[in-house]
Amino acid sequence: MGGMPLSDLPWWRWRANVRSALHMLSDPVFHQDCWLAGAAGYGDVTDAVYRLVEDTWLDNWSGEKYVGTIFRDSGEAALVDVAVLRVLRIMHQVGADAPVSAYLGHPGWPEAVRAAREAHLRMAAADGDDPDRPPATLDALRALTRAA
Repeated sequence: MGGMPLSDLPWWRWRANVRSALHMLSDPVFHQDCWLAGAAGYGDVTDAVYRLVEDTWLDNWSGEKYVGTIFRDSGEAALVDVAVLRVLRIMHQVGADAPVSAYLGHPGWPEAVRAAREAHLRMAAADGDDPDRPPATLDALRALTRAA
């Protein structure tokens, strides 16, 4: 999120958390190299889902509610809504404390990854970031959201 202007949207910290979650959820190589491998510093699937919905309540409200504060437009909000619904459906089926392999092996996982990727691409492009660089660690995210 190096190119993201920090004061561009009023709730940019929430945007940073949503983007971080979508980035991790949308990257199958990351799933293998970090989550399945147990790499330190990235949390797990449940952590990513928590960042996606913790402050935003996107598990209860449409992203449309946040256009102009977290999301730049209705298109971003709609893509995030689809990703949230797909990921939460899997979480509810496998359980929040399930191992990473349970998520990755779920038949709906590829579609959830695709939806997260579409939202990630749109938000990264709007923020002037490279969507294909590896996801940042949670420490880097904390440093970013404490800045400014």
